Amino acid sequence: MADAEVHIRVTGMVQGVGFRYFVYRKAEGLGLTGFVRNLSGGDVEIRAQGPRGMLEELITAVKIGPRGADVTRVHTDWIDDGVRYRSFEIR
Repeated sequence: MADAEVHIRVTGMVQGVGFRYFVYRKAEGLGLTGFVRNLSGGDVEIRAQGPRGMLEELITAVKIGPRGADVTRVHTDWIDDGVRYRSFEIR
């Protein structure tokens, strides 16, 4: 069972710059589960589960993003919707 869960919405120039792959590699490296996906409005959505400290590391990395990205806003909500993920995936 995950220690914590966070929903993250990233706004800015975050599609078409390898952002989802950046998030995937970071989340995998931190041992997190969940997913990352592009939203139709141009934002990126992340749902991640794991130890709170590791989730906070992910949030810090997402605020910077990969080279080529221009993150203008990161909105986070600490949640628990009862869904448990087995791995981290790109959707």
